[in-house]
Amino acid sequence: MAEVCTDKKCYIHGGLKVRGGRLTGKVVSTKAKNTAIIERDSTRFFQKYQRRAKERSHITAHLPACLKISLGDMVVLGETRKISKTKAWTVLEVVKKDK
Repeated sequence: MAEVCTDKKCYIHGGLKVRGGRLTGKVVSTKAKNTAIIERDSTRFFQKYQRRAKERSHITAHLPACLKISLGDMVVLGETRKISKTKAWTVLEVVKKDK
């Protein structure tokens, strides 16, 4: 039987509402309690030099206790209210598991 989720900040079992944007990214770290660091890669075009440059951004997201993710997984994030000083996103689902 599945583990019972008692997280008040879980969007499924708690009272947290997901609104606004949706993002996808790769899980880089899950060391902090109830937190995952998600990395997003993008390219930026510089008109002056007619070149493209790769960019990375790290997003801190709330990780509900009922979701099991590991490093390298692709996940979908949902925008929420501010949960802490750095967290305003929550992990919604795992899109692709890392091999």
